[in-house]
Amino acid sequence: MTIININALGVTLGDPLFTNLNLTISKGCRIGLVAANGRGKSTLMACIAGTFDHTTGDITRARGLRVGYVEQYVPDAALGQTLYDTVLAALPPELADYESWRVDVVLDDLKVPYDVQHKPLHELSGGWQRTALLAAAWITEPDLLLLDEPTNHLDLHRIGLLQGWLGALPRETPVIITSHDRAFLDATTNNTLFLRQERPRVFQLPYTQARTALEEADAADERRFANDLNKAQQLRRQAAKLKNIGINSGSDLLITKTKQLSERAARIEAAAKPAHSERGAGDIKLTNSGTHAKALIALDDVGVKTPDGRLLYTTGKKWIGQGDRVVLLGTNGTGKTQLIKLINRAVVDAVAGVKAAPTVAMGYSDQHLSQLDNADTPMTAVAGQFDVGDQRARGLLAGAGVNIQMQDTRIGSLSGGQKARLAMLILRLRQPNFYLLDEPTNHLDIEGQEALEDELINHGATCLLVSHDRSFLRNVGNRFWQIDRKRLVEVDDPEPFLATEMAS
Repeated sequence: MTIININALGVTLGDPLFTNLNLTISKGCRIGLVAANGRGKSTLMACIAGTFDHTTGDITRARGLRVGYVEQYVPDAALGQTLYDTVLAALPPELADYESWRVDVVLDDLKVPYDVQHKPLHELSGGWQRTALLAAAWITEPDLLLLDEPTNHLDLHRIGLLQGWLGALPRETPVIITSHDRAFLDATTNNTLFLRQERPRVFQLPYTQARTALEEADAADERRFANDLNKAQQLRRQAAKLKNIGINSGSDLLITKTKQLSERAARIEAAAKPAHSERGAGDIKLTNSGTHAKALIALDDVGVKTPDGRLLYTTGKKWIGQGDRVVLLGTNGTGKTQLIKLINRAVVDAVAGVKAAPTVAMGYSDQHLSQLDNADTPMTAVAGQFDVGDQRARGLLAGAGVNIQMQDTRIGSLSGGQKARLAMLILRLRQPNFYLLDEPTNHLDIEGQEALEDELINHGATCLLVSHDRSFLRNVGNRFWQIDRKRLVEVDDPEPFLATEMAS
C-alpha cells in the first residue's frame, strides 16, 4: 500500500539541491537516504514531514498520515527538560495524564536507564539526546518514521541496540534513514535512494548492493554519453562534407541535407547527459612528511587516567611503527580518548612513559573538532595558516565542500559535515607523518569517509584512531589494540569485540 508518492520533486536554495525526484513510499519500505554533505538529505526529510516547502513537484500523502520525524538536533526549548518529560510532552495533552505509562514502555524498549530518564537533556550526551527525540517520535504511533543521522554520537553498543529496536518494529512500518554508517544502512534498510542534484536514483537493495548497482548504472551512462557524442561528431563530419559538395555543385538539396544533419547533431548533443560526477573530497591528499624513525611512538607501561586522576588502565609496552594503522577498541567510557590526548600531549611536552620520535609531525583531530576556532572563517583558517594564496585557498575549500557563500562566514555557522570536511582539509595541508584521529568520521559523509580510507591506506599513513564506524575501522586498521580489564592488549581481529558490543 502506497502512503506517500513523490513526483518530480525539487528544492532550490540559491542553487538546486536536487531535482526531478520520483519516489514511492509503501508499507514495509526501509529506505536508506544517501548523499554528500550539503546535498539536501535533511531538506528532503523536512519536505516529507511537511515542515519545509519544496520548490517544484508534488508530494501526495495518504489521508490522515502521521509522520514521526527525528531531526539531528535537539530544539533549544527542550534542553532544560528531563529526558522523560521530553517524551511525555510528545503525547497530546488529553492523553498525557492517564497514558503516561506509554513513556515507560518506549523508554524500556530503548533500554534507557532510570537515572538517565530523569536528567535534563543539557546534562546528557548527544547519544542520549538523540534517543530522547526517537522516543518522542515513536510514542505518537507514527505511520512513517524519519530518522536523520540516528547513529551520530552513539557508541557501538547503542548502535547495536538501535539496530535491534528497528528490526523489532512491525514489518509494515516504513522507515527512512539518513546515515553515513554503511554497516548500519546494510543492517536496517532494504531500499536505497542516492539523492543527487540531477537524476536521483533508487534501488530496491540495501546500501552495499545498491552502491554496486549505482556504479554499474553510472558506467552505462558514461558509455551512452560517449556514444551519443560520437554519433553527433559523425553527423557533423558528414554535414561538412556535404556542405563542400553542395557549395561546389550549387545543389540546394545538398545544402538542405547539410542543415538537417547539423540539426540532428545539435539535438543529440543537447539530449546527451554526462555521467554523474560527485564533488571530490578535495584535491589535497594525505601525505607523510619525512621521517626515518622505525618507531614513531613507544609506550612503556603508561597509566591512562581520567581527568581527576583515577586509573583506567595501563598500556604495557607498545609501539607504533611506520605504516601501522592502529585501531583502539573499547567500550564507552573506558578511556580511548584519554590515550589519544595523552599521546598528543607527549609530542609537545614530556610525558612519563611515552616517547615520540623527534621527527614526528602530528596530525590531530578530535571528535568535537575542537581544533577549529568557531569565531574564525574557513578562508582565514586555510589562507591564514598555509602559504597557498587566496585563489588557491578558495579552490581548496570549494573542493572540500565549503562553497563560496560559506567561505567568509564564521566556522560556527557551518554544518557538522562542512566542519568535518574543513578539518580534514586542514589536516591534509599540515602534511603530518603520524595521525591521531578520534572519531574522524563523525559528520563526514560516505564519500568523505571513503576518500579518507583510501588516502590512509594508499599513502602508507601511520595512525592511531578511534571509530564507532564498523566499515571504516575494518577497512583502515591493520593492527588492533583493545582495552580489556584495565589492560591494553593487542588482538588479531576486531570482530569478536564488535560482535560482543553489538549484541550486549
